[in-house]
Amino acid sequence: MRFEPLPYQQYCIDRLVHDPAVGLFLEMGLGKTVITLTAINELRYYRFAVSRVLVIAPKKVAEATWSREAAKWDHLRHLRVIPVLGSQAKRVRALNTPGDVWVINRENVPWLVEYYRNAWPFDMVVIDESTSFKSHQAKRFKALTWVRPHMQRVVLLTGTPAPNGLLDLWSQIYLLDQGERLGKYITHFRERYFEPDQRNAHQVFSYAPKPGADEKIRRLIGDICVSMKAEDYLQLPDMVTNDIPVVLDPAAKRLYDKLEREMLLQVDESTIDAGTAAVLSNKLLQLCNGAVYDENRNVVEIHGCKIEAFRELLEQLNGQPALVFYNFRHDADRIEKALAGSNLRVRRLAGPADQQDWNERKIDVLLAHPASTAYGLNLQDGGNHVIWFGLNWSLELYQQANKRLHRMGQKQKVIVHHLSVVGGRDEDVAAALADKGATQDRLIESLKARIEKARASV
Repeated sequence: MRFEPLPYQQYCIDRLVHDPAVGLFLEMGLGKTVITLTAINELRYYRFAVSRVLVIAPKKVAEATWSREAAKWDHLRHLRVIPVLGSQAKRVRALNTPGDVWVINRENVPWLVEYYRNAWPFDMVVIDESTSFKSHQAKRFKALTWVRPHMQRVVLLTGTPAPNGLLDLWSQIYLLDQGERLGKYITHFRERYFEPDQRNAHQVFSYAPKPGADEKIRRLIGDICVSMKAEDYLQLPDMVTNDIPVVLDPAAKRLYDKLEREMLLQVDESTIDAGTAAVLSNKLLQLCNGAVYDENRNVVEIHGCKIEAFRELLEQLNGQPALVFYNFRHDADRIEKALAGSNLRVRRLAGPADQQDWNERKIDVLLAHPASTAYGLNLQDGGNHVIWFGLNWSLELYQQANKRLHRMGQKQKVIVHHLSVVGGRDEDVAAALADKGATQDRLIESLKARIEKARASV
């Protein structure tokens, strides 16, 4: 296939070619992979500026996405893309196979750094979905910082650079500039731009930006970050949300209130013990969905209120296929059980065959966990309805999961349905995601303005 870059894509390619460190904060569907490969091809074969390129990616993306994208386009087919996956012996063999681009999953970064030590051979490193390096305490981040001085070029790729707030930016930007803009230490960054938010007498649990901090941070990183939103460059159908309130029956509501109040619940022979606030939050989310794991990991069914609302929603869809995201395994089990007597074709997403059948409209209800669909899956041909049976706290997973349908090739308005228990933990999660999204949008908007200014000056 012939690649004719759109103006924004050509702008990004030029930035990658000319700048040694760039963060491409592009939303899903804007073509981050082909943009990056095109720049690599230019640097490798026309400018002789790089010799070995490493791509670090989520495992599913590392397995196929980069190889498939190179094979898809005429101008990239000569690129030798080598997956570095599997056993240690297979990984070593792959690293010693002649190629242009080596793709490794992010979990194996510490091993790779230890394998090469001071003989680090990659002069260009691309981190696909760089938010997986947002924790300054993670082994993968620390390992990369050890070999960062050996890299001549670094590229970050993500659509959600600050999924949980601006603190997520420090470690990612550090990998670009080694602390030049936001400081060499996370503690100094926190002290300068944040103040304690939730805390007790001895420990700070979260930080909030100081007044004006977000604008200062964006101004500091604007010269090395490119940010674009899909809706500004692609003619995508609208994506709307449909909040469906679920009211618990009196018995279930009493159990919910008791668990929330006492952190302990006795149901028949099973004891549900939520010893900490984090465990309690998780148990309450499970109870909202209708079942809870006890201390022995047995499933204790509490109510069928959300299952009933889910079945009613499917009836209202009148045969239209639905991509259903669940939070806990027992959610999927109970959904399958509830739909067993129907005529609906129900399946869990387990591999490429399920993806193909969904896109060929051979599946009515496709069950998926958001973590398994976050990256590299194109499901837009199979339908336009997303149902969240249970939300989780990750903004990144939420946005990426919805974009499996809301992306290039989608011809219908995408409708995202939230099943939320009235007065329950569900509503708290939805509110938290909305608040995190607001922070994300402020970051993206300000960086977009810098891009428009730069393009106007060319």
